[in-house]
This record gives sequence, C-alpha cells and structure tokens, in this order.
Amino acid sequence: MITRRLFLGAASLAALSGCTSLSSRETPRTEPVKPRLQTMPAAYGPITDEPYPIEAVPRGVVPKRFWRQRVPNPFPNEAPGTLIVDPGTFYLHLVEEGGTAMRYGIGVGRQGFSWSGNAVVQYKRKWPRWKAPDDMVARNPSLAPYSVANGGMDPGPLNPLGARALYLFQNGQDTLYRIHGNPEANSIGKAVSSGCIRLLNHDIIDLYDRVRNGAKVVVKQAGMPASMA
Repeated sequence: MITRRLFLGAASLAALSGCTSLSSRETPRTEPVKPRLQTMPAAYGPITDEPYPIEAVPRGVVPKRFWRQRVPNPFPNEAPGTLIVDPGTFYLHLVEEGGTAMRYGIGVGRQGFSWSGNAVVQYKRKWPRWKAPDDMVARNPSLAPYSVANGGMDPGPLNPLGARALYLFQNGQDTLYRIHGNPEANSIGKAVSSGCIRLLNHDIIDLYDRVRNGAKVVVKQAGMPASMA
C-alpha cells in the first residue's frame, strides 16, 4: 500500500531527475567558450629599476607574433648590427652574428610611413624629451607648450617617445625619423595616427642596449593606409 510519505518521496526524486537528464527532444545548453589569453613572457613584466615605473604588458593585447623573439635572419646580405624597419609588416629586425636576428613588433605612425631609405643611428637617448614639430603645432595649437621653441615635453611614462629613442640621420642631416618606445601596448602591429616607429617600452630598452651609435638602418618603403593618407 502506497502511503502519502512514499508518494511524496518518489515525486521529489522524479523532479530531481528531471533537472539532470535530457529527453530525446532537448538540446544541451552550453556556455560560450572564452578564448584563453596567453601568458606574457617574464620579459614583459613590470620594470621598477628605471627612473619612471613601466607597467607590465597586459595579456591579450599584443598578439604573440609581435612579441620579441630571435628568428632566422631574413636579411643575409646585411651586416650584423644593421636595423631593418619594415612598416608594411609591422616588424623591426636587428641582424645578429651567426645567422639570426632579433625581431620586434612595431606600431607605425604617419611619419613612419612617409620616409624610407638608408640612414644611421646618429645618437640615442634614455627617457628623451619630446618636441612637437612646428607643422604639428600648426595643426594642433594645444601642443604649443611642447614645441621646439618651448623646450618640449619632460620625460616620463606618458611622453610620446617613451623610455628610449634612436635618432636617424642621413648624410649628416636629421631625417626627423625616430625609433622609440611608447606606453600604448595596443598600438603594436597597427597603423597609428602619429609618431614614427613605436616599440613597447620593454622592447625599446632591449633594442637600445643592443644597438651602437652609427649603426646602419634600412627603412623599407610601405604604402600609407588610405585612412591616414
């Protein structure tokens, strides 16, 4: 004889089994799979021994192909110590001895697309001052305090030249072309509105220590994106 207690107990079990099983007409619900962000190498962690702190590069911002890495040298006709800048691929290579090169991801600004040819690293600076060119100030008068005449912008984490800068000259004349750091990790691998050749601050520090004054620089020609023309 089925008692009321047994009946209620069986009903409860039936209800529970209905939450954990599927009929032949039901489709299981699945949560969308979020992409797993790759852990950045330790070389892109926070830097605390500089005059100004440099934050770690966030995960998921810079694609792995633009991380600093040693690769087979794609420019065997260039001497070790030569810098090859290719704005079209967003890569900078430093040719090494032994058939290898250090490759860095770059962001390329308007000035970075507008000049190509051979040059030399005339000099390099740690935590340089940034001086807005006169034509830039003419387009944006709010930059007047940072003009050449006013001495430029003080060094610091928000300075457009970042932690280091290499100054390129051709036949003794300043090309106004710079290879420099920058605090905007999301600009690497992209065409950006201003500047020349941007590297992560972590990478420009590494490159600065490897490059000598007078080093040859080859800047390959690349078409400027229509959005920047």
